[in-house]
Amino acid sequence: MSPAYRTPEQRERWHKRTCARCGRFGFFAAVWPDGQVCRTCECRALRVQGRCPECGEHRLLPGLRPADAVAICTGCADFRPSYACSRCGQESQLRAGRLCLRCTLSDQLAALLDDGTGQVRPELVPLHRMLVEMKNPRTGLNWLDGRPPNVGAAAKLLRGLGNGDIELTHEAFHRLQPWRAAAHLRELLMSCGVLPLVDKQICSFERWLRTHLDGISVPDHEKIVRRFITWEVLPRLRNRAAHRPLTPSTRSFASDQVKLATRFLTWLADHERTLELCNQAGIDDWHASHSEHERRSLRGFLIWGMTSKLLRPLRLPAQLITRKAPLPEPERIALLGRLLSGHDLPLRPQVAGVIVLLYAQPLSRIVRLTVDDLTRDGDEALLRLGEPPSPVPAPVTDLLLAWIAQRDNMNTATNPNSRWLFPCRRAGQPMHPRSLGMLVIGLGVPTTTGRTSAIGHHVLTMPAPVVADAVGYHPVTTTKIATRAGTTWNRYAPGDHDRV
Repeated sequence: MSPAYRTPEQRERWHKRTCARCGRFGFFAAVWPDGQVCRTCECRALRVQGRCPECGEHRLLPGLRPADAVAICTGCADFRPSYACSRCGQESQLRAGRLCLRCTLSDQLAALLDDGTGQVRPELVPLHRMLVEMKNPRTGLNWLDGRPPNVGAAAKLLRGLGNGDIELTHEAFHRLQPWRAAAHLRELLMSCGVLPLVDKQICSFERWLRTHLDGISVPDHEKIVRRFITWEVLPRLRNRAAHRPLTPSTRSFASDQVKLATRFLTWLADHERTLELCNQAGIDDWHASHSEHERRSLRGFLIWGMTSKLLRPLRLPAQLITRKAPLPEPERIALLGRLLSGHDLPLRPQVAGVIVLLYAQPLSRIVRLTVDDLTRDGDEALLRLGEPPSPVPAPVTDLLLAWIAQRDNMNTATNPNSRWLFPCRRAGQPMHPRSLGMLVIGLGVPTTTGRTSAIGHHVLTMPAPVVADAVGYHPVTTTKIATRAGTTWNRYAPGDHDRV
């Protein structure tokens, strides 16, 4: 059906007005008591909910009181259009069929998860319920729509789950593309109990493994690398994950081990050697022509090869340990002072930077902190980094409480109740240490040397075993640091020294 207007001038005259809220000239979306409003102002106003100052009811507050421009409800503002959902009656921005955002999200999810009987696939009912009950349904609708280049990726994956094309197993998710959308959906399924819980880093590693193994062109090399992964790399990762969550650096090192093992086998083939015929001269030749990181990453494969009798006993070069010079103590104190007094600094990296410089915590451990790790003991605040918890100075307490009250990334499906101190946009996950580290470094805080300086200061003022317990370090680590610093505590015996 052709539009009623015949010329662009008619279209502009009939459909464009100056917005009563923002003053911009353009297409108007609604006519409200204060005039025509554009789509942007309409959407912004329809997100405001609260207790109306006129009638006292908790409602949608898109109206403006003429006297002082305070937000009021549609009834008190004498709105002619109704924003009540035709199904549930809740006031909201309306979509097709005059349905609110939550009912629209529910209908779209039900259609995607339909198993062909007109009902949500029974195994996926917990996922449907969790997504529909999310704090901000607009976030769910945006997720279904997707962003370039993955427009509609989430909807396509949900449809595959609904009709059974995608099995409800972790193995089925390893080959799904785009992998980011698939990884996020897998985390949602684990959060609602549809899939068993598996460490996030192991899921990422296993997905990468399939691509890597498919790229090995020599069958004998692929067989050896697969054995190394099956009997050495994966068991070690799973054993560590059973005790505590894996860090991204642990997963990255495991990937480097597999890549270097593959590269080493290719190097041997290029030099007309095999793993069984590799001798001490070949090992020395390889180590002399590669970097320290490559030598360190290959070491595990060589030791496993000798243990498995695939490689003759050989002597491996000693590992070189390099250390960065710690941040000078006056600079660390100055940085702490700037973070604690910088009221205009972004709060998230400000809090993380203070924890690095004060408690010598690595970012991989900081992102695993929860809001429950900050506790109260009378008037004193304590931060649980080890046992016993460490006392928190008053300025740091105020900073932590301010951040907890206004944490970001709390609108995804499971994050409204997230206990992570630094939640991620991904469902139920903390921030990636690298992402948080970039923000902290952006404030001028060197994370590695700042942490080294802090732990060095602690072992100078307290016995190394006490520092280890308080900040969650291994006693051997703090003892080595204390010995290098030449402290008077470097022979302090751990344990309870109270008189009986």
